[in-house]
Amino acid sequence: MTPGHGLLIAAPASGTGKTTVTLGLLRALSRRRTVRGAKSGPDYIDPRFHEAACGQPCVNLDAWAMQPDRIRQLAQGHGDDFLVVEGAMGLFDGAMPDGKGSAADVAEILGIPVILVIDGSGMGQSAAAIAEGFARHRPSVTVAGVILNKVASPRHEAMLRRHFPSELPVLGALPRRADLAHPSRHLGLVQASERPDLDQWLDDVADVVEAHVDLDALPSNAVNRTKLHPARALPYARIAVAQDEAFAFAYPHMLEDWKAAGSTIHTFSPLKNEAVPACDFVFLPGGYPELHAERLASNSIFMSSLRNVSQTADIYGECGGYMMLGETLTDAEGTVHKMAGLLALKTSFAERKLHLGYRNLNAGDGPMAGHFKGHEFHYATTLKAQGAPLFNATDAEGTPLPPMGLRQGRVCGSFAHVIDRLDTPLN
Repeated sequence: MTPGHGLLIAAPASGTGKTTVTLGLLRALSRRRTVRGAKSGPDYIDPRFHEAACGQPCVNLDAWAMQPDRIRQLAQGHGDDFLVVEGAMGLFDGAMPDGKGSAADVAEILGIPVILVIDGSGMGQSAAAIAEGFARHRPSVTVAGVILNKVASPRHEAMLRRHFPSELPVLGALPRRADLAHPSRHLGLVQASERPDLDQWLDDVADVVEAHVDLDALPSNAVNRTKLHPARALPYARIAVAQDEAFAFAYPHMLEDWKAAGSTIHTFSPLKNEAVPACDFVFLPGGYPELHAERLASNSIFMSSLRNVSQTADIYGECGGYMMLGETLTDAEGTVHKMAGLLALKTSFAERKLHLGYRNLNAGDGPMAGHFKGHEFHYATTLKAQGAPLFNATDAEGTPLPPMGLRQGRVCGSFAHVIDRLDTPLN
């Protein structure tokens, strides 16, 4: 493989083990060269595992929410490293109505080949038929090889390999190993920072990959590049960002945009009861505040500082951060916890309902004035929401949705995670 090149790891569907395969490749390749990870689509958890696996920053590349030049700019890195992109869902799965935003879109924009991970469980010769169908489905996307996963035995591997054509090589076959699976919770995987055994686990996965995948045969292409564009700015000199296990879902590219535009970023931990630093703008990202609600409610230094700073600085909360700005948060056991009380909002996990999908977002004024692409993914139920809405919204198909979020004075928030700001208004 050549520095400055890359490839994309994809699968026919979710649940094939492509994240484990990607992490194993990143750790194994990092033993040989500088390698970076990237994640297709709106994901906060996998990128932190990518960073732990290879020791390099990981970016999100979202072909629904970002323009192609933005994706190329984020992907180009320093020009001398190797990029491994992990797809989301199935290779061609994107938003309705036309599938925009798929991993295949990212591969096409960057001009890199796809390696398809196929779960061999309960399958024989059909694996080759699946791979050939994916390889022919979209001529502009090159499926250049296959890694078989969850293979039961050498005999099973031979059965799976037998019918693959030479132009679609099997680059490796990983044995079925229950100990390599990720632990999970209701909103996805346990975070990288929560795994005390993470480094050893990554080494174990990399050892399996090195033993069963021909790393020297991995295909790659030069990553398509673009000129650098001006950073998307917020009009604030000092930005305070909550950062800990309860508020971990901040997109690095957004923070980098703010820094590149001249803002100074100060991080703090609500879980450690740290006061909000002196600032002009507070960003409370999403995360898992419901898992720490009792502790957050009792952290008086943090809570009082947040209420005080709301008099002099603008505050914006996304999803978990939005819930914490409300009056109360009810956890999964039904216990009600007092939150900051800066918005007339009450939320609950005692009765859960999934809200999921891409969102077009418009705000006419206030700290989040502008036009954005975002994503909503949460199980919380809204018990009370009173006040002026923050965003007018439509779904990925352009269907109008009820206004999202709340705004009260200098404080605002919503359940949407903003992915990128648009330079032109939304339709």
